[in-house]
Amino acid sequence: MFKLQNSVRRYLSFTLLLVMALGFSPGYAQSAPDKTTTFNTLVDELAEGSLSKRIKTVSAIATLKHERSAIVLSALQDGSLKATRGDPTLVVIELEDDSLLSAQTGALISDDLGRLKRIPIHNKLRSQLHTLVAQLNLSSPDKAVRLGAVNRLITDGGNEETATTLQALRASELDSGVRDAMSTAIAMYNIQSDDANVRLNAVKQLQGSLIPEVRGPLAALADSDPDKAVQQEAQQALESIEGRLKVFRFSENVFFGLSLGSVFLLSAIGLAITFGVMGVINMAHGELMMIGAYTTWVIQQLLPNHIGISLFIAIPSAFVVAGLVGIAIERGVIQFLYGRPLETLLATFGISLILQQAARSIFSPLNRAVSLPEWMSGSLQINPALSLTFNRLYILLFGLMVFFALLTILKKTSLGLKVRAVSQNRPMARAVGVRASWVDALTFGLGSGIAGIAGVALSQLTNVGPNLGQAYIIDSFMVVVFGGVGNLWGTLVGAMGIGLLNKFMEPYAGAVLAKVLILVLLILFIQKKPKGLFPQKGRAAAD
Repeated sequence: MFKLQNSVRRYLSFTLLLVMALGFSPGYAQSAPDKTTTFNTLVDELAEGSLSKRIKTVSAIATLKHERSAIVLSALQDGSLKATRGDPTLVVIELEDDSLLSAQTGALISDDLGRLKRIPIHNKLRSQLHTLVAQLNLSSPDKAVRLGAVNRLITDGGNEETATTLQALRASELDSGVRDAMSTAIAMYNIQSDDANVRLNAVKQLQGSLIPEVRGPLAALADSDPDKAVQQEAQQALESIEGRLKVFRFSENVFFGLSLGSVFLLSAIGLAITFGVMGVINMAHGELMMIGAYTTWVIQQLLPNHIGISLFIAIPSAFVVAGLVGIAIERGVIQFLYGRPLETLLATFGISLILQQAARSIFSPLNRAVSLPEWMSGSLQINPALSLTFNRLYILLFGLMVFFALLTILKKTSLGLKVRAVSQNRPMARAVGVRASWVDALTFGLGSGIAGIAGVALSQLTNVGPNLGQAYIIDSFMVVVFGGVGNLWGTLVGAMGIGLLNKFMEPYAGAVLAKVLILVLLILFIQKKPKGLFPQKGRAAAD
């Protein structure tokens, strides 16, 4: 009996030891509830005790590797981790818009917590937080978080412990972009080494890097490093970086020039039709773009929770609204002034003033902001030296789509055939049965509708106001005259050419002087080629 009791006692003792070993052994993960409870306790301890105790608490939070460890430590590092003054103490994260989140759960706090106190840190703890946050984020399963952590280390600088951590993680990193960033961060640390060979290898690794933080240390080495080999290698690295930067700056200028050209294309393509086919100098063309922009704003007000859908609805709506206004202008005024271009100029200028005042009366003189859809916000980051904004990229593609759609209409449809016939020889077109007045009305409506579509695109680049179209009417006429009156391909080439020329001249001459110089160059060009790059062909083309 005694032996049985001893056996049972030994069995129970062994079981208890086994349970304790499973509960506290590093080889077994702490259960989720226990881990969350420990994390919550540690976060509460951040608001209490001395700074030396806070250093130990911070280390414990980082070692715990809770899903919110990096968030809380980052908030402590940037000063947004705060605590209530009452009892019990509540630890919160204060966002930029003054809203509060629970540090433990991330839940939004709607209650008034009164005055909050910032949880203080000193330089030693700040350095420790920098390392711990980077280590936590570097182990994140999210590639973007890892890359952001490495880039932050490059920007803020690192220490020996961080460099050692990066070296250990680089070997197992699967993403090439993150791995390259880690190599750059390690080289940025090694470039400060006392060993000339280490500095030389680090400089070789940084050669051609486009990260802005790299150029400062390289310039310092090129100027004053005691080792001549390091100096020469740093100078070569700087020249290599500068060469790559010139290429990407040129590419960026080309992109912005083409995007500006696409805006000119959209604003001028409708004018090319009306001016080329009908010989009407339409000074109200800019106001038709304004109508398209206001149509976009109105539809967005009707569908405030569906910004992306409202933009797609606005495109045909703006075409119809501006087209109908254009037909009304043609039927009400323009049809009585054919053959008298100066009178059409004066009449349409008066109409433009009427439309501007109507916009002020209906929508007020204040500018209206049109929200960008989420998929048009931000930019496409090609590399640290080159990024393409999504709104301009989409407008460039949209402008080309409108151009080719209009080209198809003019080449493949009955209306397009009649428009081309009237534009080339109006009397002959009438002689074969084409109703020139009907073609004039539809052509003016088509050109006005495209101006409305241009207004939709402009609303994604700037605020909508009564004077929106005035900024583009002169540029539109310049594009049409430069490309060749009534020639769509000439309008495309003219728009892109003027856009590129504008962007490449702006850094040297300024925005205003660049436009003046382009106008002077255009006048000189017209002296040599009065009909533009692509003049119209036909028996009446010389008239």
